[in-house]
Amino acid sequence: MILLALDVRESKARSLGGTLTLFTLFVSAFFSSMTLAQTNSSMPPDSLTAPKVRVDPVEEKFHGHTVSDPYRWLEDAESADTQEFVRAESAYTRSILDSLPGRGKIESRLKELLATGTISAPQVGGKFYFYTKREGAQNQPVLHVREGVDGKDRVLLDVNQLAADGTVALDWWFPAEDGKYVAYGTSASGSEESTLRLIETSSGKLLPDTIEGARFASVAWKHDSSGFYYARHPKKGSVPDGEEVYHVKIFYHALGSSDDPLIFDPEVFAGRHLPQDIPSVQLADDSDRWLLISVFQGWSKSELYLQDLKTGGAAVRVTEGKESLYSGEVFRDVLYITTNEAASRYKVFRAPALAPGREHWKELIPESDAVLNGVSVLGGRLLANYEMNASSRIKLFALDGEPHGEIELPAIGSVGGIGGKWDHEEAFFDFTSFTVPPSVYRVDLNSRRTSLWDSTHAPGVDPLDYEVKQLWFSSKDGTKVPMFVCHKKGIKLDGHNPTLLTGYGGFNVSLTPSFSASRYIWLEQGGVFAVANLRGGAEFGEDWHRAGMLAKKQNVFDDFIAAAEFLTSSGYTDKDHLAIQGGSNGGLLMGAMITQRPDLFRAVICQVPLLDMLRYQHFQIAKLWIPEYGSPDDPQQFDWLYAYSPYHHVKAGTLYPAILFMTADTDTRVDPMHAKKMAALLQSEAANGQSRERPILLRIESKAGHGAGKPAAKQAEEATDVYSFLFWQLGVKVQ
Repeated sequence: MILLALDVRESKARSLGGTLTLFTLFVSAFFSSMTLAQTNSSMPPDSLTAPKVRVDPVEEKFHGHTVSDPYRWLEDAESADTQEFVRAESAYTRSILDSLPGRGKIESRLKELLATGTISAPQVGGKFYFYTKREGAQNQPVLHVREGVDGKDRVLLDVNQLAADGTVALDWWFPAEDGKYVAYGTSASGSEESTLRLIETSSGKLLPDTIEGARFASVAWKHDSSGFYYARHPKKGSVPDGEEVYHVKIFYHALGSSDDPLIFDPEVFAGRHLPQDIPSVQLADDSDRWLLISVFQGWSKSELYLQDLKTGGAAVRVTEGKESLYSGEVFRDVLYITTNEAASRYKVFRAPALAPGREHWKELIPESDAVLNGVSVLGGRLLANYEMNASSRIKLFALDGEPHGEIELPAIGSVGGIGGKWDHEEAFFDFTSFTVPPSVYRVDLNSRRTSLWDSTHAPGVDPLDYEVKQLWFSSKDGTKVPMFVCHKKGIKLDGHNPTLLTGYGGFNVSLTPSFSASRYIWLEQGGVFAVANLRGGAEFGEDWHRAGMLAKKQNVFDDFIAAAEFLTSSGYTDKDHLAIQGGSNGGLLMGAMITQRPDLFRAVICQVPLLDMLRYQHFQIAKLWIPEYGSPDDPQQFDWLYAYSPYHHVKAGTLYPAILFMTADTDTRVDPMHAKKMAALLQSEAANGQSRERPILLRIESKAGHGAGKPAAKQAEEATDVYSFLFWQLGVKVQ
């Protein structure tokens, strides 16, 4: 399971004019080593030891503190020494993982499970319905189009044809208002460095228009499909080296043009000069008059600007620099604003587009006990996507805010992407839960009735064989925190069950019930799976988020420790049968667990992690995360970061859990240096650093990034390694 977060909340709120970007773990490759793997002994050979790594300390002063970094040299990925380190570590890791017992059975079952595939809610453009679907052994999802709701589907774009190894990904796509064209982005090797291209829907013909630097793309098509507004970052050489990923601006592209005029520069309009601010753009649903620009300034702050294209005037500030989040949509000259300003769980206002200032806002939908994730104008109504106790709800409202009832969902679970149009009497949503594979439902907005539009199927999985509970536990400071627990019905909970616990706790991301095909290899073998909804996430609104960021980040770690202790005290497992897993910000969580409570866990899967919190901001796009974590350049924020930075809290001679660090060489979000340095340090300092029974391993994937766009074949290899490692460490004999 890969847990990712850079733009998750923004993606959840986006329902029209593009796709919801889903980072799912789908795997389908089969390995032929089953017989050999099953005949190996239960432990790797005694002679295996971790590589000896050169120690070359660099001392740095932070606000009166001298901090030593023994593996600074590993930050240079291009150096010959670092590349030799990678080769040695990879050989050591493979020598252990490839010899683990039961590996062949795991591979075989994963092949069956991970052919489940994926599907997205269709987005509507004119008479066309666009959606992505991945089936069977396909490495990447394929963009399909259907003419008319009951028409025949056909493939519009198959990026699997662009690379034999499946390493070219479809990052995003935006159909034109009339469906004539689709703007889409592709990138190679998980880099997420998108190139924008155009395809004609009727013929499948590619247009010559190509735009680089579209990583943070949003596309707003003019209603006649003659051009579009879009966001891109600058060309190399036009800004200081290393800042190409920042300085995102809005431009206009007329089809066939090679000279796109600048429309909006947030560093000029936003009243502050931070190159990390990221603008996104959309046009009014029903006209080309109103251009709405949202400027991301962190996971707790954004700004709205509105430009009247009819008069040609400059963009007008809608919000006034408060520490709040805002999103909006314009319909019939009215601006609908969703915000957490003075409302932790969000509410909706309306204002005339001609006078959008705060004094003209009128409350439409008040704050409730559920978190409002987003509002869309569909069929002349407001469709509101809520989250209550980490599960989804959908409600309808009239344009004046009058409630029009709730849409029944198939089960307790999660609604992802929402599709539809302002002038269509239908909507679509994708749905999943722990036991329901990805499915898409159509909603008749008049009757509020739902019907299954399309679905996937997980081979050999009967949802009735499993049960899911939501449990509540108390954290260190008494805060009540929920946790989902899933396992086979009828298994005996004897206090020694193999249990896998995961969490995230940051960036306004909710961990709601979701289907993971690979997870069933764990559940089928009698494993317990648990998801803790930690502070720092969005499960209970902005207050919940702020309780786990900046100076309060330790709350996240305390919550996770309390979740683990609850599982052991409640008779699910014990410290010898408890494993934990997390990635990205969740990888930081894993690092904190390794260094704060090494006694509590037997095994750790630490994926694409942040671990050196005194240098994280110098690499890749990490300056974007300063609003969430803070910066060590600030004396007070240094104290917060240094207090928990995992790399700086490894204690020599300590017995740590068995750890599998996982990173990728083309990760452009979290630099691989974090995992490299932490693995080297633990292998040198930990009591079990050279242990064959409780090893410290480093797995570095080639031609792969943070997780987005990773081909199914590579994810198959990764999943096999993860579960082989976990079953071995927790003493599970694969049946």
